[in-house]
Order: sequence, then structure tokens, then C-alpha cells
Amino acid sequence: MMFEQATEQHRRELHVHCYRMLASYEEAEDAVQEVFLRAWRARDKFDGTNVRAWLYKIATNTCVDLIRAKARAPKAQPEISWLTPYPDRLLDQVAPTDDEPDVVAVARETVELAFLTALQVLPARQRAALLAREVLGMTAQETADLLDISVPAANSALQRARATMRQHLPSHRNDWTTREPSPRERELLSRFIDAHQRCDAAAAVSIAAEDLRITMPPMPMCFDGLDQLTPLLERAFGPDRDGDWLLVPTWANRMPTAASYLRRPGDTVFRAFKFDVLRVEGDRIAEITTFGPEMFHLFGLPPTQLPAASPAQS
Repeated sequence: MMFEQATEQHRRELHVHCYRMLASYEEAEDAVQEVFLRAWRARDKFDGTNVRAWLYKIATNTCVDLIRAKARAPKAQPEISWLTPYPDRLLDQVAPTDDEPDVVAVARETVELAFLTALQVLPARQRAALLAREVLGMTAQETADLLDISVPAANSALQRARATMRQHLPSHRNDWTTREPSPRERELLSRFIDAHQRCDAAAAVSIAAEDLRITMPPMPMCFDGLDQLTPLLERAFGPDRDGDWLLVPTWANRMPTAASYLRRPGDTVFRAFKFDVLRVEGDRIAEITTFGPEMFHLFGLPPTQLPAASPAQS
């Protein structure tokens, strides 16, 4: 029981670490289960000095094994099919406590979707080295110990990872807020929701950047620019649309997110349909990453909603 108590308190932060490595909530869940299984099997060999560091080493090695086994990479593609969102309500469970003051609350720049996508380009060891140094705040020696390599090898992996990340991260990254959403993000999320519930295509376009990008993992779809937005708006808002919309504001990966419910013709309730995670640059929505409804329960959202007001009609 003592062993379980000592390890279980780190479950959420280990889950977030595995999520950064794998970019998939579900795969992080599987990885953490494997981490605790490996830890239990090796408990007699643990000297008890630093449970957290020991678990992070097991978690990192578990993820490295998974990455190498699947040998997957997005290569030159701007999106990755296995990407899934992470609810902010669960990210908030990772926070410093009196027992673990070295735990760092999850900052936006370490879970933003663009950062996760860029990470997936890196080989497994480079990915782990970058996270160890720049996210977990480990020293070069601690990183080397984590990866069972020499300090020069750890430093080399870090430098190569940094160089690759600079090529793939958006230029606005230095402007990301650390934790709290900005008033502008809240306003744009509100306007995004209002435009959808009123089926107002013009209002939706007015808050979108000219080079707006829309991706829909796991589907290999990518829409670039407002011209490609037109058929999507026609399908969502036009007279032959699938139904009416009810949207709920939420937050994923420290980003403004709209959870959409759809009420199809003849139905009496709105049913969970999709998430739209918004990346804001300046005063416009620069990118929308759309996910399916499978994770509504993890966001604390019900599968259906009753009509609260009259949505736009054809």
C-alpha cells in the first residue's frame, strides 16, 4: 500500500508527460498503465530516494519504446493523424503541492497543439531530451541519467531537437500566455460560438484570418485560406445543413475550444458532434483543429443537450 500511495500521486503528471511524447490522450493512458506495471515489477530494485525521478525515467523509456515500435512520423505533413486534445480541467490536476513543490503547473507552451505536432517530427530520444531540459527543467546530468546516455550525447540530442523545433514552431510562440486565456481569446471564442448558433457565415468569416488553416485529425484533411472555407460554411450553415447548432465554451491544451452539439431534423435534442480548438493570432482565429465527440465525457460534458433557446432556422 505504501508503494501504491507513493507512486499514484504522480499519475496525472506522468500522463501529461506521456501525452507530450505521444500526442494522444488514449495512448498516454495506455502508456501510464504500462509505466505502473513496470514500476511494480521493478519495485524491489528501487532504492526509494526519488520516486518521481524514477517514475519519469520509466515513463520516458516506455514512450520511447512505443514510438520506436510504431516508427511513425508526420514527416513534411503539417498535421498528425493521431493527435487528440487534452482537457484543461485535467491539466489543472497537475500543480505543486506541499509534498511535491518541484512539480510545475502545466504551461500553455508545453501542451499547445502546434508544439505537440512539432515534437512528433523529432526522433524519440531527441523528443525526450527536449522535454527533460525545457519542460521538466532537468540538468544535463539528470537528462543523461533519464535516457541512460552520456552527458555529451544528451546535450547533442538537445541541440539537434532545438534546431528542428525552430523550423516547425509558429513564429507567434513567444506570445503565448503561460496559463490564463487572454480577454481577446475569450471574446473570439464567444463570437465563434454566436456565429455558429446563428448560422451566420459572414460573422464566422469576419473573425478568421486570411490564411486560416483547418485540420481534422485523424482524417488527412487540411483546408488553407478563406476560399477553402466557403464549402465548409455552406455545409454547416446553409439551407441544406445537417441541422442546428448548440455550442458550449471549454478549454483544451490551454486553448479556447468550442464543444459543438448538433440537432438533426426531427430530433428533439442536441447530440455531441465535435470539438473546435482555436489558435488565435492577434485579433483573428488563425487555425482550427477539429476533433470528434469521443472525449466529451473527459471534458465533463454530457452526450446530449436540451434546447435552451431557439437556434437559427432555415
